[in-house]
Amino acid sequence: MVAAICIHNATVFNGYSMMKNCAILIKQNKIVDVFNEERMNKKVFKADTSFIDAKGAYVMPGFIDTHIHGYGGYGTEDCSIKSILKMSEGLVECGVTSFIPTLYSGTKETMLKGIKAIVGAMGKEKGARILGMHLEGPFISPDRLGVQSPDSLSPVDLDLMEEFWQASEGHIINMTVAPELKNMRQLALYCLPKGIVLQAGHTNATYKQMIEGMQARIMHVTHLFNAMSRIHHRDPGCVGAVFIHPELSCEVIADGIHIHPEIIKFLLTCKSLDKVVLVTDALKPTRQKKKPLIANGEEVYLDKCFYRKADDVIAGSALTMIDSVRNIVSYGFRLEEAVHMAATNPARIMKQDHLGVLAPGYDADVVILSEKLRVLYTIIQGKIFSKGNKICV
Repeated sequence: MVAAICIHNATVFNGYSMMKNCAILIKQNKIVDVFNEERMNKKVFKADTSFIDAKGAYVMPGFIDTHIHGYGGYGTEDCSIKSILKMSEGLVECGVTSFIPTLYSGTKETMLKGIKAIVGAMGKEKGARILGMHLEGPFISPDRLGVQSPDSLSPVDLDLMEEFWQASEGHIINMTVAPELKNMRQLALYCLPKGIVLQAGHTNATYKQMIEGMQARIMHVTHLFNAMSRIHHRDPGCVGAVFIHPELSCEVIADGIHIHPEIIKFLLTCKSLDKVVLVTDALKPTRQKKKPLIANGEEVYLDKCFYRKADDVIAGSALTMIDSVRNIVSYGFRLEEAVHMAATNPARIMKQDHLGVLAPGYDADVVILSEKLRVLYTIIQGKIFSKGNKICV
């Protein structure tokens, strides 16, 4: 690893604005300065500084995937340290610098095993950093399961939650719950001092129950529109609550299947940009070349997203974060807006205040994209990865 990295001749999207003809100086895994190219004098840099000429390419904060189950044939359901680390390695090629591995609902034993695998992988990554974990259950609605197993659900159980917390060694970052479940308020009050971000998802909540959830600080929503109570003129439900209340933030799966592009455009006319987060919800066989394709123990097939082979129900997405960014731009959004949704917003909402912005003092997690939005370099704390996931420096 070099002592310093200087990316110059860049078009920088820093999480605040867009600046042309810029340079970024990185030292000791941190952004030291972002400055106009005209101020740069190579003579003042030390001999061990590595220069990257961006040639006008787009430089932005590294993408943060806060909801992902797997990648490249490796998934959280494997309950394996190796699989989590393989996800880390593979995600670099998609511009992801950090991620939150997401566990499905499962038996207590299975979830504890998955939790311990993620903890065991943290600090050993050779690619994207593991920020912590996302529990997508087991305190969710049997009426809005998606493809999760009904046998995996549990009523709200604070003793069980304590077991999860202890096994995680304090690394549960976010958790998807159904606000309407009995004793949910007690669970929310348990999670609040621990900094766990609660998300409404896999929920059949009425509008009134969503408001009660907001009062308990359930302020983020999992994969908007999918596996939740829909908007109705007599009861706005979970979806309606998102549109009505500017305080609520939400995930969006921008694959064109889970949500129609025009609905995403409509959403952004109702909500401020800082409340929308791009996620992949990618399954284990995403970008997997060999068949069969298995996700959470069931065979799936790929047709723009994954469908469960047994009944053709949507099982999850085959998105990557770079796909999400390209799709959002193709829908008519500015690249600057896509950067907010893919990096800046998830960092802030998940309380990762050291990420998501290119400014002095922030972690040096950076992605460089070509004019055609192809990943050229991914930089994670001073390690430079080129296309093909190889460390250059």
